[in-house]
Amino acid sequence: MALLPVRASISFERSRLLVTPLIRSLQRIIGHHPLLLFFDSFRYPLAGEFSMDIDLARVNKIPGDWGLEVGVLAEVYRNTSWRRVCQVDIAENYEHKHQILSPEDATKGLHKMCVDISKSVFRTLASEGIVFSDGFFKTLVATYVRTAQDMLKRYEDDAAINGLFFDRHEESLAVDTFTNGIKKAAEIITEDPLGVPLIASWDRVTSAIPDILGMIKNAVDKDAAQQHGCNP
Repeated sequence: MALLPVRASISFERSRLLVTPLIRSLQRIIGHHPLLLFFDSFRYPLAGEFSMDIDLARVNKIPGDWGLEVGVLAEVYRNTSWRRVCQVDIAENYEHKHQILSPEDATKGLHKMCVDISKSVFRTLASEGIVFSDGFFKTLVATYVRTAQDMLKRYEDDAAINGLFFDRHEESLAVDTFTNGIKKAAEIITEDPLGVPLIASWDRVTSAIPDILGMIKNAVDKDAAQQHGCNP
């Protein structure tokens, strides 16, 4: 089995109000694309927890920012067969760790996450041969806003049917913040399409430093021995 995304902490707002409407907006503009279909097939694409076999773990590269989850999915899409990928729910309940929205500051909270995630999606699509332009991004922002607003109405209806409170203002504020985050990500991609390189795969690391795994094991063993000595 290659990958097991599961429910996790701060995935809910980002998946429901950012990634799902963003991916579906890209599908409307680009049309059918296997990578977008792959992303959209996950219930919680930003789950944050996953498992994979060692062969896949050795060849995957990942982003070093909040684009981690979509970056991992993109690497799995590139490096293994879809038939070896599945998603599971490992618990009935889970802790949801809320992050601040930070609508005025794109360097903090969900606003920064939105920028990093969007950049990762755009760079992954660029590596698939999708050509971006200023007109494309303007169309994408408009499409995202319309798609997200339509989804908000469905969420509001679902809440009403189930007797749940729905804060339309806070939900709309999140969409507005994510819209600004997508715009910021588009500006960054336009100025620097490559950005910060992905973290090197373990295959690359062990090629450059053949004894790195032994060095890590020795460091862990030494740390464990020191802790045991301090706390018998």
